[in-house]
Order: sequence, then structure tokens, then C-alpha cells
Amino acid sequence: MKLKTSIILCSLATVMATPAMANSVWDLYAGVSVGVGAQTLFGDGKNETGTAQSFGAMFGLDVPLFRGEVEYTYINESDSHASIGFANAYFKMPSTVIRPYFGLGVGVMFNGEENAKYNKKFDTKPAYQGMLGVTIDVPKLPFKFDVEAHAIYIPDVLRFGNERPDILHYEARIKLRYIF
Repeated sequence: MKLKTSIILCSLATVMATPAMANSVWDLYAGVSVGVGAQTLFGDGKNETGTAQSFGAMFGLDVPLFRGEVEYTYINESDSHASIGFANAYFKMPSTVIRPYFGLGVGVMFNGEENAKYNKKFDTKPAYQGMLGVTIDVPKLPFKFDVEAHAIYIPDVLRFGNERPDILHYEARIKLRYIF
């Protein structure tokens, strides 16, 4: 009996809280992203560039001038792939329907490997990213679209003899965020 009562109370609280949150100053959201661009593995005067794509998921909080989120990104390049977790901060310019923003993120690459030249797993390394984009609000719907230029830098991704190559991943990215 207690389980049924708890389920009913949680359902009622959700139904009653959702309209109240619609008029709040902050928005809780979850989203997905897809990007396409290029990735350069460079170091010791050598550069190897290939096309790359990324897929991601994020969860965050949007307030009037700032946005904070945690993000998972999977990067796939023809010769390598990597999984990266980020904590991001965005700074938004005041506007109405189209809102420009820039952002910075710090995270860690926790899984990945390079197959073509080194055939080796990447080391767990810190990762940094910068974003510049615009948010487009969809009127009367709980969705927001972000279109952005995106760059990820990961230093010393693997150790192979004296080589310590870095990764620079740059792309155009589209995000779809659902506002709770």
C-alpha cells in the first residue's frame, strides 16, 4: 500500500510542479548533439589531419546570462576514437529569439585509441574545449537548438618513444535541448 501511495504522490507532484517550472527563471535541460569537422594529431613537427564526427549528450541548468552543463562526447575519426567527459560554462548575450553565446569546458578523455600509426590506446588525459554559437528558441515548444563552432584540445594523448602528440578537434555542431 505504501508503494502505491508513493507513486500517486510523486505523479501528482510532477504534474503540479511542471507548470510552475514553466515560468521560472532557470531551465533544467537534457540534450543531444552531433558535429562534423576535422581532427589533427600533431607533435614533433608532424601533422596528420582527417575528417571526424562527434556525438554527445548533456544535462544542464540554464539561467538568464549563464548556462552550466555536464557533457559526454564521443569523437570518431577514421583512424581513432575517444570518449570525453566535460564540465561546461556558457556566457550568453542578452537577446530575444536568437541568443549568441560563448563557452569554455574542462574535462577528461577517459577512453580512446589510435589505430593507424601507433595502434595504441590513448592515455587518460585532461581535455579543454571552446564554443562559440547561437541558441534558437522554438516558441511554444520545450526545445532549444544550438548551432556552434567547437574546438577540443587534448595534450600528450599517448606516449610512443619520444613522441607526445596532441589532438585538436574542430567542428560545426548542432544541439537539441529539451527543457523540463
